[in-house]
Amino acid sequence: MPQLFLNQSSCETTADPDRVNRAMTELAKAMVAVAKEDRDGTGLVLREPLPALSLARGHSIGKWAGTAGAKNGLWSFLLKMQTKWPHAEAFPEGETYSDVAHTHEGEAATELGYAHLLDGVGVSLPLETRWDADRITLVQEQLLDDDAVGSVVTEVVVRHIATQEHARTHRPWIRAQAEDSLREDLRAVLTGAELWERRADLFPHLLFLPHVEAQLREMKQEWVHPVRKRLAEMDRAVRLWDASAQSGEPQWGSTVTPEHATRKRKHCDFTDFDGETRTFDTHLRFTPDEGRVHFRFVRSTAKVHIAHIGRKLGI
Repeated sequence: MPQLFLNQSSCETTADPDRVNRAMTELAKAMVAVAKEDRDGTGLVLREPLPALSLARGHSIGKWAGTAGAKNGLWSFLLKMQTKWPHAEAFPEGETYSDVAHTHEGEAATELGYAHLLDGVGVSLPLETRWDADRITLVQEQLLDDDAVGSVVTEVVVRHIATQEHARTHRPWIRAQAEDSLREDLRAVLTGAELWERRADLFPHLLFLPHVEAQLREMKQEWVHPVRKRLAEMDRAVRLWDASAQSGEPQWGSTVTPEHATRKRKHCDFTDFDGETRTFDTHLRFTPDEGRVHFRFVRSTAKVHIAHIGRKLGI
């Protein structure tokens, strides 16, 4: 289910009108190529309605829509593809991403950052050479959780498309996403007890420490949906993770942060499956309330060990 986030920075240049129109035609064909692999699941996410978009300074998308290439079905197809605007319509329930920012080459890269956080694809007009890439490296700055001071700065990589060739590169991943949607049966899971009992089938890449059973079985009903969504995102991220081609961890699909030092020392040590005590300070959030999933990713086995699902530790 690829969500395509238009990189607004690629639409802020000054270029010859014919060149802008050619670039938009190429990008539109690339997005159509994605949709052909997953017609029902592909959506275009923009900051504003598509007809209001500017492709370059002084060049509205309406000028491209009047060209022969756009009239040959591309414009009408894109109108059907835009399913969400503004960006927040694509966010998980209760999430704002107000504590994380992304830059590229020193400039804000908001939309590409959303694509990374939501396990989607950034798309750009191919008007500058820096957008001629099937992956883009961003600098991510994440505020520390809770009452800690400061932030964590890391490099992250986002899938990216500006041409039809880029779309072909991502074809295996797009097909895998489409197959996920066909297999999805999580909506039928209505209780935390079911999550625990069906964990091996639903989340084969996640391993739950024994005490997590009680946390799931006793889970409040309003937590079931956000928790099952987060667990599914994590399992998919690990399955799509390629140890030989990627450094670091999988793209989790939601904001993941380390616990700050004080809380880490007091609350984040758990006995792992081998009997060793390890620190599980990495966590993601779910809502409502102050829901947290604490885990660690084991690269050697490509498994996630989950140590806590519940309210923020220490409260």
